[in-house]
Amino acid sequence: MSSRVKVVVTGAAGQIAYSLIPRLVDGKTFGNKIVDLCLVEIPQVVSKLEGLVMELEDSYFPHMGEVTYTDNFDEASHDADWFLLVGSIPRGIVYEGKKIEERSDLLKINGGIFVNQGKAIGENGKDNAKILVVGNPANTNALIGKNAAGKDSQLWMAMTMLDASRAKSVISKKTNTNVSKVKNMIIWGNHSPTMYPDVENAVINGKSGTEAINDMTWVENAFLPTVQQRGKSVIDARGASSATSAAKAALDTIIACENTTEAGDCFSAAIASDGSYGVPEGLICGYPLMTLEDGSVEIKRDISLSDFAKERFQLSIDELSSEREAVKHLMK
Repeated sequence: MSSRVKVVVTGAAGQIAYSLIPRLVDGKTFGNKIVDLCLVEIPQVVSKLEGLVMELEDSYFPHMGEVTYTDNFDEASHDADWFLLVGSIPRGIVYEGKKIEERSDLLKINGGIFVNQGKAIGENGKDNAKILVVGNPANTNALIGKNAAGKDSQLWMAMTMLDASRAKSVISKKTNTNVSKVKNMIIWGNHSPTMYPDVENAVINGKSGTEAINDMTWVENAFLPTVQQRGKSVIDARGASSATSAAKAALDTIIACENTTEAGDCFSAAIASDGSYGVPEGLICGYPLMTLEDGSVEIKRDISLSDFAKERFQLSIDELSSEREAVKHLMK
């Protein structure tokens, strides 16, 4: 296994990246590997990255390798092991005179970006590269990028770890349990308000979620709306989308992929469906995942879903299918 890893980060001058980038080289995310960073931004703000590079240099990170920055994604993508696609137009900002709040607006604005990035990753990235899409709408952006890349050996993921972390937090408060004791937290479907955070299959301090919670009224009327709408709540409260928590979730996803999953546990991310759990093949869908000893990532296939869970999951599957239809003009 290589002792170095090259990581490309887009949107590198943004708030999420400011929290994310230093922790990529702190020796925890990639262990003892030397981390080479290539930071990418749009031409209008790429010069701001000079200051960030200065800060990195001044922070004494023994695991930091070469750090470069550019506005040329094609150039940045060569021989990269990891791509963290953070850059996109987020919800809540004003774009061309309109406040962007609807997913349809995000699809229209961001879809084209991921066609070009996908092509570059397919042509230039490592054959076994892992790609984590953070920029929303993450699942369908990843679908567009994966299609454009055309290389099945590369693993395209959309981030649902943030949703899983939010769900764990709510459960830990409900059960008066430390958040570290909440395991097997699955986010089914889309990174959107239709997602289904699965309480029933969670493991809480060694007990099944069904046993530890045993209150489906709370699940339906409090837990689900809180987790599903948390992103909007953060925007309403701070006037900007999640940054620190999104960065932490991206790091947690990398760590989950870089280390073998503990027996009985799983982690959440959205990957291309192979038909598992009745999801149409090809959709980028939130699943329970496991990293195996050889470093490959697979869907955990032994999960049973209640009728309630299946009904909620189907809402998200339908939304993903609708989004795929909306961007079919961007697909080969």
